[in-house]
Amino acid sequence: MSDPLSKAATSAEIARAVSGGAVTASAVVDAALARIAAAEPTVNAFTDIVADRARKRAAAIDSGKAKGPLAGVPFAVKNLFDIEGLPTRAGSKINVDGPRAARDGALVRRLEDAGAILVGALNMGEYAYDFTGENAHYGPSRNPHDPTRMTGGSSGGSGAAVAAGEVPLALGSDTNGSIRVPSSLCGLFGLKPTYGRLSRAGSFPFVDAFDHLGPLARSVEDLALSFDAMQGWDPDDPVCTDRDIEPTVPTLHDGIDGLRIAVAGDYFAKGGEPECFEAVATVAKALGATGTVVLPNAAAARAAAYVITAMEGGQLHLARLKARPQDFDPDTRERLMAGNLLPGAWYVKAQRFRRQYRAEVLKLFDAVDIVLAPATPCSAPKLGQTMMTIGGVELPVRANLGLFTQPVSFIGLPVVAVPTRWPGAMPIGVQVIARPYNEAAALRVAAFLEKQGVCVSKPA
Repeated sequence: MSDPLSKAATSAEIARAVSGGAVTASAVVDAALARIAAAEPTVNAFTDIVADRARKRAAAIDSGKAKGPLAGVPFAVKNLFDIEGLPTRAGSKINVDGPRAARDGALVRRLEDAGAILVGALNMGEYAYDFTGENAHYGPSRNPHDPTRMTGGSSGGSGAAVAAGEVPLALGSDTNGSIRVPSSLCGLFGLKPTYGRLSRAGSFPFVDAFDHLGPLARSVEDLALSFDAMQGWDPDDPVCTDRDIEPTVPTLHDGIDGLRIAVAGDYFAKGGEPECFEAVATVAKALGATGTVVLPNAAAARAAAYVITAMEGGQLHLARLKARPQDFDPDTRERLMAGNLLPGAWYVKAQRFRRQYRAEVLKLFDAVDIVLAPATPCSAPKLGQTMMTIGGVELPVRANLGLFTQPVSFIGLPVVAVPTRWPGAMPIGVQVIARPYNEAAALRVAAFLEKQGVCVSKPA
């Protein structure tokens, strides 16, 4: 077990130590705040730190007023989550001039109800329209494994904070891959739950059709503990599923017996660097997965996801684009403006195709329980890099880091991103994809891989 005051400690280890009286929540929070102060000049993960709030919360836990499965665990959230008293930046310059949040977002409240302690808000790509983790207003988040490289985005601060050991747990959002891309590039476990499974109330939107919220951590148990704490219907989110809470912690270490696992072929077996396919092969071998399945029309799904993203995002920001165009990152502004110029018929066609694609993909899960696919086509590019060569083809970095994530979030499937790494190399992740509402199976697979030592996450 790691020292609960060290950067290597997991959420589960901290909660057990605090609940058992081995350490105080106040000591844990002070240690986290000290790590943040030391790491921030390098990683630039945080935009806001709520030290006074965190210390008051820790004192309440130490007085016996609050405990729970995450007792004393410091966590931070992407700055599109509402935090009472702070502006909800969503990575922008414009939102800072808006009203302060009247209360915390739903998932922040649920984690704190489970005993966790919020310590701050995290850097992100502007308005979540980003795969790099670079922000024109607040600077880029830097990959703790190599600060000259990207974290991935748009939950780049979430990836950086956990990978650096500043906090053991962070929340991010995933519209087209923004939890899975940073998890892959920063060497973390990340959970994108089923669409509608966790409440989005109290978070700044991007694309209503695809927005998901979820955790990033350095252990699978931490993902399961936080996911279980955040489950439950919320009437304040119109797409939140009215479904009973289904705890995943009790089955986490049940192993993989009885699970039918296959590798995604065709689209997911090309268009990446050798390292991404080696990662999938390593994971598949450890799981004894020898079969291959094809997600039909995945390339078309990615194209349709682009159309819906551009049009919904463009419409959401139209008033801001008219009133304050100069205050956007120029790259973000151009993509949002382009989205407003697309024909409405394209959006209708993309949504019709989405229903068809979902039905086709769900048929695959009659024969398999888990599908494995690359998380990113490469490991972390250099900061400021705009083009990359993938399979001999030069492609824009920003658009193509989500090459393998978009066809999955397009239909809201649950995914656990698991990390792999070889000596002397940067991390790269694999997607463990399940049928809707079967997060438990994906987490079981991830826990098995972690126990076998195939997928391990350590702070930089």
